[in-house]
Amino acid sequence: MFGRLMPSEGQFFDMFNQMGDLSVKCAYELQALVSNIEDVDIRLHSVDQLEKQADQITYKTVAMLHKTFITPLERDDIHRLITKMDDILDMMEDAAQTVSLYDIKHVTPEAKRLAELIVACALKVQEAVSLLSNMKNARKITEICDEIDRLESDADHVLHAALSRLFRDEPDVRNLIKLKSLYEFLESVTDCCEEVANIIEGIVVENA
Repeated sequence: MFGRLMPSEGQFFDMFNQMGDLSVKCAYELQALVSNIEDVDIRLHSVDQLEKQADQITYKTVAMLHKTFITPLERDDIHRLITKMDDILDMMEDAAQTVSLYDIKHVTPEAKRLAELIVACALKVQEAVSLLSNMKNARKITEICDEIDRLESDADHVLHAALSRLFRDEPDVRNLIKLKSLYEFLESVTDCCEEVANIIEGIVVENA
């Protein structure tokens, strides 16, 4: 369907790909932060910079929407997709800032597992958007989106188990509050990835 795009039309897919790349880079930075709490300042700075780059891509995409007469996808779909992809990085930044602001000194295996799932989700989002310019990839894209849904469900299970253990075993109320907030921010990143997958699936249904 999109085999003969005008240059300005093809740029939208370039923007999606750039955002997907940033999501993966940010996910790895967040995972590194969670894995080694000693690097929090360095990793937080990297996450902040990546999030700022994502904001710029979102701004450029929206500006391009106003200047482009014919778009390869519905305008609302382009706007929703780039905005929700930006939300992934916003939420990762919130999770990273939680570690710093709450002065979390010890990260649990459950938090590390959630960070692993975030990386897995980001890689799948990156893969899905890289295929979006050709609807011959429709089946593969749908399979990837299904995998993102499964990863988000895994993150839900990890969150529930982590909270159960936290309220059962953590005697320090302040530490309980800190870790609960971190768990919820981390899991929310996978929620954002699932929402992106849902938007992509809708685009595939409309255009395949």
